[in-house]
Amino acid sequence: MPKQTQLASDRIGQIAGAMEALEEARGMPPGLQRAQALKQAGLLRYAADNQGLIFVRRGRPRAK
Repeated sequence: MPKQTQLASDRIGQIAGAMEALEEARGMPPGLQRAQALKQAGLLRYAADNQGLIFVRRGRPRAK
């Protein structure tokens, strides 16, 4: 597998992992475990974002 293709697939895997961790944490009942899971999901998202990945912000689109 070419190096660029491998890097792209690694990035996609990191995005998927961060999104999955976030959705799983959101589904947990309130408490210490949920807080820790949300923190871990945030760290995964931050790590993926530092490698050039861009996450879409939720909410209204920007006004033009």
